[in-house]
Amino acid sequence: MVANPEVLLSQSPAAQGPIDAAARLQACGIRVTAQRLQIAQLLLTAPQHLSADQVAEALQRAGMRVSKATVYNTLNLLAAHGLVHQLSLDGQRSWYDSNVQAHYHFHDETSGALIDVALPEVQFSKLPTPPPGMEVAGIDMVIRLRPQA
Repeated sequence: MVANPEVLLSQSPAAQGPIDAAARLQACGIRVTAQRLQIAQLLLTAPQHLSADQVAEALQRAGMRVSKATVYNTLNLLAAHGLVHQLSLDGQRSWYDSNVQAHYHFHDETSGALIDVALPEVQFSKLPTPPPGMEVAGIDMVIRLRPQA
């Protein structure tokens, strides 16, 4: 589910629970800058899926000056350190998922919304045997939704 970025930005991390974005960045060896901290506070305060454009727009609406390049670089840095998971659904735009636990997704093709699906809700009866010398590292699954006809 996509949380309202403006609401998340207007609240301090302490007001939302035990998130300390600066500590999480530091624990991953990421140098804390004001802009990285703003992006981390926006994205890591709640399980959500945001695009880089949504992050940049939310920061700008909150009066913060952050370039799009900084947003993209920071999101890629957060993904490289495992703080967010980068998803590409249509090859045109990436989404950044703050829920880094293993899970799948529903994708509403009309609204673009992504909704988490817990692993136990999906069952696989058989997977193909990987090629020689390879093993399955994970399964990414997106279940696309549209309104019933």
